Amino acid sequence: MSSEDKKLSFIEHLKELRRRLIRSVIAILVVFVPLIYFSNDIYQFASNPLQNFLLGQSTMIATEVASPFLSPLKLTFYASLFISLPYVLFEIWGFVAPGMYKKEKTFSLSIGISSVLLFYTGIVFAYYLVFPLMFGFFTTTGPADITIMTDISKYLDFILNIFLAFAIAFEMPVLIFLLNWTGITSPKSLSEKRPYVIVSCFILGMLLTPPDIISQTLLALPAWLLFEVGLLLSRIFIKNSSETKKQEPN
Repeated sequence: MSSEDKKLSFIEHLKELRRRLIRSVIAILVVFVPLIYFSNDIYQFASNPLQNFLLGQSTMIATEVASPFLSPLKLTFYASLFISLPYVLFEIWGFVAPGMYKKEKTFSLSIGISSVLLFYTGIVFAYYLVFPLMFGFFTTTGPADITIMTDISKYLDFILNIFLAFAIAFEMPVLIFLLNWTGITSPKSLSEKRPYVIVSCFILGMLLTPPDIISQTLLALPAWLLFEVGLLLSRIFIKNSSETKKQEPN
């Protein structure tokens, strides 16, 4: 292939990348624009775990003039990103897949689907299990004469950080599997380091969650269990791969 052909091929790849990026942005906007009408309802749904524990004069407030408009809009935009994520990943897959072998395509597709499902599972776990326990703890352990007045923008930043922390933590099986599959480590080596991994999970929970034992434990325990799942899958896959290679004729 001449240098001119290589240049044309590179330009075609850039054009293809641009087309897929534009389609991804359009997909996000297609989801975002209709959801703007429901932005207040979306924020109400996101704030329910806290508002269920606000009694008497306790309520949520806005300390900035634009917060009642911007906070629901910001949450709606992030919701659009979450909803559009499968399509965005599909566009990324469509760009990189032509350069892969058949086995690589199958493997990458399985990893991608698993990552998306685990990402969403982490968010659902945080909303339906972690938030009720965490907010119930926060709202019942303070002095009796304290009235809780949570700012809506601060609450939004808080729950987004928690969502992201649990979404990342739930990617643990994929991370462990990739580390073993690429040869960076091995199931045996990770098994020997299990005590350090458990301690690391609790340190991760301490860094990514509020300074209360409930949310830290609720992040650390699933991360540890998902580590064990990733370790089990790595053992099975590596064992099957080794047996397949032995059976292949030289």
